[in-house]
Amino acid sequence: MQSASGALQRVVAMRLAPGEDVLDGLKRACAEHGVSEGLILGGIGSLNGAAFMNPIPIPEKKAGYGYGEPIRLEGPIELVALSGQICIGEDGSTMFHVHASLSDQQGHGWGGHLVEGNKVLLTTDVLVAEVSGIAMGRRLDRDLDVFIFNPVPKATA
Repeated sequence: MQSASGALQRVVAMRLAPGEDVLDGLKRACAEHGVSEGLILGGIGSLNGAAFMNPIPIPEKKAGYGYGEPIRLEGPIELVALSGQICIGEDGSTMFHVHASLSDQQGHGWGGHLVEGNKVLLTTDVLVAEVSGIAMGRRLDRDLDVFIFNPVPKATA
């Protein structure tokens, strides 16, 4: 196990408009407000279709699992919950790891790792919290051949 302790610094609230890509809007709002390390506390709304991924067996991968092609849902989709992490990659870039719980028109539940291409249908509301005291890292685990969360205490100046 790896852990670090810190605090919630501030909250940024956003409403994404019809036609906006959820991940693009989230990235733009975080850049505008200077959030490069934080948590996606929650999100709700509606989407015009959905695209997400879940782990599948991939025998040629070191861990035997990975992500294949995105699962795509058509038509109006309810975004029941959005959560995730905003981290700093090994190259210093801001990385978003976002998961969604979804419901189709018949009320069937879906969910997984959100990918680009999820367009807002009517509205999507998201709350993001900036953190302090934790370096919210994300790095490639060479043994598993996947990106993992790498939280460490943030050095104080």
